[in-house]
Amino acid sequence: MADNGVYLLLTAFLLYTIGAYCLLTKRNLIRLLIGLEIMLNAANVNFISLSTLKIPGLIDPLPHSIVVTAIVLDGALMAIGLMIVIAAFKKYHTLNADKLSKLRW
Repeated sequence: MADNGVYLLLTAFLLYTIGAYCLLTKRNLIRLLIGLEIMLNAANVNFISLSTLKIPGLIDPLPHSIVVTAIVLDGALMAIGLMIVIAAFKKYHTLNADKLSKLRW
C-alpha cells in the first residue's frame, strides 16, 4: 500500500492537469480564472504532500502556515481578477478572451 503523500502528489498532478487544460482550451474569462484557481490549489496540495514525505509519521507545520498565507493571497487575486472581468463585461459586453484581445484599450 502506498503512502498517503503519494496519493496527495497524484491528486496534485491531476488538479494541475485539469487547470492547465482549462487555461489552454477555454476562452471565457470566468473559466480561465477557475482554471487558474485549480492550478493554484494544486500547488498548495503539492506543497502539503511534500511536507508529509520528509519524515514518515511526522508533519512539518511550516508548509501549512505558508499554504494558509497562499490561500489568502489566492483569494485576493481572484477578487481582483473578477473585478477586472466584470469591468470588461460592462464595457465590451463579452467575456471571450479572443475578442477582448483584439480590442484597443
